[in-house]
Amino acid sequence: MMFATFPAWLHTLAILSLAVGAVCAITIALDETGRPQKMWIMNLVWPLTALFGSLLWTAGYYIWGRAKTKNQDDEAKPPFPVMVAKGSSHCGAGCTLGDIIAEWAAFAIPSIAIWFGWHSIFAEKTFAVWIPDFILAFGIGIVFQYFTIAPMRGLGLGEGIVAAVKVDIASISAWQIGMYGLMAAIQFGWYSNAFGGIAAVNTPEFWFAMQLSMLSGFCTSYPVNWLLIRAGLKEEM
Repeated sequence: MMFATFPAWLHTLAILSLAVGAVCAITIALDETGRPQKMWIMNLVWPLTALFGSLLWTAGYYIWGRAKTKNQDDEAKPPFPVMVAKGSSHCGAGCTLGDIIAEWAAFAIPSIAIWFGWHSIFAEKTFAVWIPDFILAFGIGIVFQYFTIAPMRGLGLGEGIVAAVKVDIASISAWQIGMYGLMAAIQFGWYSNAFGGIAAVNTPEFWFAMQLSMLSGFCTSYPVNWLLIRAGLKEEM
């Protein structure tokens, strides 16, 4: 697959979108140094999800996610749809970190894509890289879930890992399906047809597409997390 030559307007839009996401993530991370989350893993979740959620996720953090000070009373539970959104974001943070690591690793070391089927199974490198993408996203997502579910339920290491896998296998899979679907549509539908090729990993346009695709992943995982929380399989957040 050829790499595209993008117009200046799209290049500028991509840089601006990524910059806003980065500023939002840094803003939240700095705020958390003075107001750390009760559940320490959420100190990672909020900045990571702000990388793609940008201003919307930052607003959500200040409305529903920011920790109270010692002089403030604990707030009541947020509305159920908000709890589901926080649960989906918790899942998405692991997916975001896993995808970032996998994509840059495969870019720096092309043999990684070959190990996962590029040339032998897949003619397109993108599809081969999606395999380590999923593996890392799933692994990191399970770690994130473990540090949520184990303390809340008082579980040991083995029990906590098993519970985390049971809880997140459906939501992480749903997230990745949504992410892959929109990423494919952008790369092979929009970029390829409009600009003569796909975006390389080391371009702003690729990560702009990833931002949009992560939002798609949030949308596809949201109903799954709704059902998991309603069923009592996933903790309210």
